[in-house]
Amino acid sequence: MRATLRLFASVQPGRFLEAGNPTGLTGLLTHPAPRSTLLFLYTQTLEKLKALPEHSVYRQSTEALTKHRYSIVESFKAPGYEEWRKKAQETVQKYQGGGMENSESPIRGITNDGSFIVSRLGLDLDERMMEWDGEKVSDGTLEGTRTAKERTNQRFLAQDAQEMNFKQLNWEPEPSLEASQILEMENKIGAGLIEEVIQMAEGELKLVDVMTESKVWEELEEEAPEGQWEYFSRDQHAPGTQEPANK
Repeated sequence: MRATLRLFASVQPGRFLEAGNPTGLTGLLTHPAPRSTLLFLYTQTLEKLKALPEHSVYRQSTEALTKHRYSIVESFKAPGYEEWRKKAQETVQKYQGGGMENSESPIRGITNDGSFIVSRLGLDLDERMMEWDGEKVSDGTLEGTRTAKERTNQRFLAQDAQEMNFKQLNWEPEPSLEASQILEMENKIGAGLIEEVIQMAEGELKLVDVMTESKVWEELEEEAPEGQWEYFSRDQHAPGTQEPANK
């Protein structure tokens, strides 16, 4: 049903889904890189779950679901993926020691089969559309010649610019999956459009922090009253048969 909405929303469906196109769901647009995004989110979720005790029911259930969906997403490879991966490996080796560990690098890890986990695509963002984070806007510079004292900080600005150029990594985005591959992935996951799956993964990643802070694995401070959970037991609320009416 969800895939049908996407087809109706697309005027000219092609081999690839165009990023930013309507999906058929209000406010939800086609994601530019669902595979790498999900691999990143699932990896981060599994890493955060390690902070919870192994006997935690929440950790056990979330790990099982996350690993299951991770294996599904990882199994799909876009056309030209192997060629891209070889180039990516060369890029990693070139920047070894300052690439993967560098905060400016989009690489966040490598899977067992050699797939790269990328946190962002390096797309050009319009700062006018970004929400202000409270950072103080710096004052503009004055025109004209500067005194020796006023030129003191220019040396440090030049050093910062050199460091920024050194940290910059020219990373080529991962090839896009075909529309048929995304449809097959959505059917295997069984949770709606891939964009909805990404929203679920983002929500789960935030929820792990909440559950960890709440220490959900600990015992209740007060024991639950007797029979509190009987309502949810099988055949307790709505029995399969009814007693005959009294005559």
